[in-house]
Amino acid sequence: MTRSVGILGATGAVGQRLIQLLDPHPEFEIAAVTASEDSAGSDYREAAKWRIGTPIPEDVADLEVRQTDPTYIPNDVDLLFSSLPSSVGEAVEPKFAEAGYVLSSNSSNFRTDDDMPLTIPEVNPDHLDLIEVQRDERGWDGAIVKNPNCSTITMVPPLAALDEAFGLDRVDVSTLQAVSGAGYSGVSSMEIIDNAIPHIGGEETKMETESQKLLGSFDGAEVEWHDVDVAASCNRIPTLDGHLENVWADTTEDVTPEAAAEACGSTPLPTSTPRPTS
Repeated sequence: MTRSVGILGATGAVGQRLIQLLDPHPEFEIAAVTASEDSAGSDYREAAKWRIGTPIPEDVADLEVRQTDPTYIPNDVDLLFSSLPSSVGEAVEPKFAEAGYVLSSNSSNFRTDDDMPLTIPEVNPDHLDLIEVQRDERGWDGAIVKNPNCSTITMVPPLAALDEAFGLDRVDVSTLQAVSGAGYSGVSSMEIIDNAIPHIGGEETKMETESQKLLGSFDGAEVEWHDVDVAASCNRIPTLDGHLENVWADTTEDVTPEAAAEACGSTPLPTSTPRPTS
């Protein structure tokens, strides 16, 4: 069964990536794209400064860009993907939920709210049951579901495996994050060329709090956050795409590298590499 989907904030960096990923998906059909009022009414190919390495999908390129407002979205759209800036999402996303739409949102607003599902499907799918709590408390016919920060979402799955097997007491993480994570105009070339920026505003807090919520347990009414102590240091570096993370985890039980790798479903790397001999 194919589901009709829409993308809020479709002309931005995340919106373009969503289009690239969703267009070939066998279960989704992109039926609506939205952007600011300045872009509304234009064809998507005209409104979007396409920066993805693959061409704009032809069936999306010809779509008319709509205003980011529930009144401009077709009623038969089954699911909305939000890539709005958090300041915009905070004001706009509840309007869509009130109008009966279900949003899967990449925006950081509301992630740590008590009634907001923050999920990684492989880690905490049961947290999706917060949707009913959210609807009861806010009176919405629709719902908002959040995915985590880009660095948190890659760190938490192995931590969840380690926690299940050995328990987690403390996590320290240092990230080296690409400029694409800041959006097209997020870091100027003068700032980042031949440089590393040892701070990304708000990023440390996101990693420290979101991971505790993701690793927490849901009792049917609320999520009890994990008490693991998480300390993050986030750095911007001059690479285009991809984030590197160095993670140190203190476990409750003693663990060997082999046992940790087995718990995470991988093979441990060698602890040292012999030097070649002449």
